[in-house]
Amino acid sequence: PAAFPTGFYSINHTDCLESLTHHCFDGTTGELAHAFFPPHGEIHFDDHEYWILGNTRFSWKKGVWLTDLVHVAAHEIGHALGLMHSLNPNALMHINATLTGKKSISQDEVWGIHRLYGCQDRLFMCPSWAKKGFCEKRRKLMKKHCPSTCDFCYEFPFPTVPPTLPPPRTKTKTVSEGRNVTFRCGQKIIHKKGKVYWYKDKELLEYSYPGYLSLNEDHMSIIANAINEGTYTCIVKKKERILTTYSWRIRLKH
Repeated sequence: PAAFPTGFYSINHTDCLESLTHHCFDGTTGELAHAFFPPHGEIHFDDHEYWILGNTRFSWKKGVWLTDLVHVAAHEIGHALGLMHSLNPNALMHINATLTGKKSISQDEVWGIHRLYGCQDRLFMCPSWAKKGFCEKRRKLMKKHCPSTCDFCYEFPFPTVPPTLPPPRTKTKTVSEGRNVTFRCGQKIIHKKGKVYWYKDKELLEYSYPGYLSLNEDHMSIIANAINEGTYTCIVKKKERILTTYSWRIRLKH
């Protein structure tokens, strides 16, 4: 069973002064909690919040917000398991889930967990079969027994939602685990003063994640691992006009 070290911390705690992703807490409201991605999986709650077991609500008697501890904990456990924020406004992993009170688990969250933990090969001969071209020649067999080797983990496993087609000009890179991979975007149009936006699996990336990915203006670097597998896209915009887009799909070498 998984065990996530959990605790309540004051404003300045552990390495928050040096971390770009795990900010120091700020007293009541604001930053409620944060979690570390695998393999650390640690969860911190702001000790200055007014935590309750029940729906988040404002207390006129105390003049403060009373925050649903279970709701926030469930969201942070998702991060500790390796999930990023969901674009679905009704999902538990949406960035504003605490404000909206939404607690449902969306299909993309189920898909994310499936990709991280449920998509495993069942047979030891999968790599040798893949070398013989079985991933294409015997797709049905390999999808059942060798989904990880054949990279079928990125096909939606549930028939109710069709798989999303990859964006145009997507380059697939198969890399060894632990390798540093750098993507470069917009170098030819910097003189046009466009702004670069980075996405992972259609989710906007706003911060660097030490040990996982490093964001810069016109390039981004990642450390290849199971968490970082996926499709990375850069969009260069000037005001509302899109100047160019590039996309890379990263898969681990087995």
